[in-house]
Amino acid sequence: MNRSMRYFVSGRVQGVFYRASAQAEARRLGLNGYARNLPDGRVEVLAAGPEDALAELERWLWQGPPLARVEAVRAEPSDEQPGQGFHTA
Repeated sequence: MNRSMRYFVSGRVQGVFYRASAQAEARRLGLNGYARNLPDGRVEVLAAGPEDALAELERWLWQGPPLARVEAVRAEPSDEQPGQGFHTA
């Protein structure tokens, strides 16, 4: 079953290739959505697809790329259905 989730990632997640790395991981998992920087220093990730792929992405979001230091990942269901593909904004 497909669903849509929104994640808010905080810590040192801007300027460390977090969005590009999240995009690569989401594409590897076959998810649709986007990753974008927020003005408060967090990264927002909207992802839609199978529940097992979303769970795997959420585990990855806690780690991120090598230069990132993730302090928290807040996950919430979303009604937003992104278009095809996964991009950064």
